[in-house]
Amino acid sequence: MKRSLGIATAFLFAASPVLAQRAPAPAAVHIAPEVLSQACAPATTFEAPAMPLRISGSQEGMVRRTFAPGDLVTINAGSDNGIDVGQEYFARRPVPIERRPIGRDNPATIQTAGWIRIYAVDRRMSLATIVHACTALELNDYLEPFALPAVPAPSADRPFPQRGNYGRVLRGNDNRIAFAAGDHFLVDRGSDHGVTVGAQFVVYRDNQEPRNFLFEIGEAVAVDVRPEASTLRIILARDAFLSGDYVALRK
Repeated sequence: MKRSLGIATAFLFAASPVLAQRAPAPAAVHIAPEVLSQACAPATTFEAPAMPLRISGSQEGMVRRTFAPGDLVTINAGSDNGIDVGQEYFARRPVPIERRPIGRDNPATIQTAGWIRIYAVDRRMSLATIVHACTALELNDYLEPFALPAVPAPSADRPFPQRGNYGRVLRGNDNRIAFAAGDHFLVDRGSDHGVTVGAQFVVYRDNQEPRNFLFEIGEAVAVDVRPEASTLRIILARDAFLSGDYVALRK
């Protein structure tokens, strides 16, 4: 049954005058850890994403900029925009390398903060609960329809890695530059370079030793592929992966 925003707000005020506008207690999320991890994985963009649907506020007596499970957040759209109770959305934000406009010379990591569920709707606004937080959700995070990702399994086939066509490790969420087993990170190879979901990579480091080979430090699998970049998950790590390390596609 559709829950009115006005009715829900009035009920919450009456039920809890001191801690008004609190969301229902968050329920446990029964999703496999590898699926949760991939749902929170970074992507990359060279242009600012459109943000018509976003988190526009909170239900507190003061302005808040960050939110966690247990909070109610306001969405800047309602039934007039097709929003209905029970719908779920990812909350995301772009994190550029430098604090200036996103572009070819200043790409951004798309960070998934978590996902929300619509709790009550009015014509022009909605309230939502936070289902899961990958990190703190923030004011002005933009929303995209929610769907759990399919986790690709590494193939048993292990072709020889391509030599002379190395890509590079870029960064991760919050512009991280170091990664361990199970982490997700970005590389500068995508579908334009023959990468597909499930593709396997070998990761190397150049120790800057004259007349020496690149040192193999682990392996990763592509879980999200875009034209110029991909998101990889580490499946084997002999050392921490660092931004600038080399990657070679098994093909």
